[in-house]
Amino acid sequence: MSSLKGASLQDRQKSTADAKKALLEKFKARPAPDDPAVIAREEERRRIIAEREARNAEREARRVAEAEAKAKRDAEEEADRLKREAEEAKAAEIARVEEEARLAAEKQEAILAKAALEAEKKAERDARYAARKGRKAQTKADERKYR
Repeated sequence: MSSLKGASLQDRQKSTADAKKALLEKFKARPAPDDPAVIAREEERRRIIAEREARNAEREARRVAEAEAKAKRDAEEEADRLKREAEEAKAAEIARVEEEARLAAEKQEAILAKAALEAEKKAERDARYAARKGRKAQTKADERKYR
């Protein structure tokens, strides 16, 4: 229908009817649902869908396996970390106890040294006192002797 000029109503009606007939023929030429080509196409579609679902299921299984492996690694790392922390805490406790023992020993030594120093001072005092008493006794004895 390149040009409507000069075309009569009947020509236009005929061309419209021919176009409708061509569409109807095209529709009728379409294969039936039980045609082997249609069945083959449908089976191919189903096969593609099944393969896609299998790939998706495989991908999901791989994802789950990776998540489980990661969870297992994380759990092992956490257990190792806790073990290390426990060992470090144990070592720190041992070091603390040893330090307390060393400090207690130093304190005991200081107490003993102080006690020894005090005993020495007391002995010196006692010796001075005894010497003073001895001098006094000597002076009294000398006084008696000359009297």
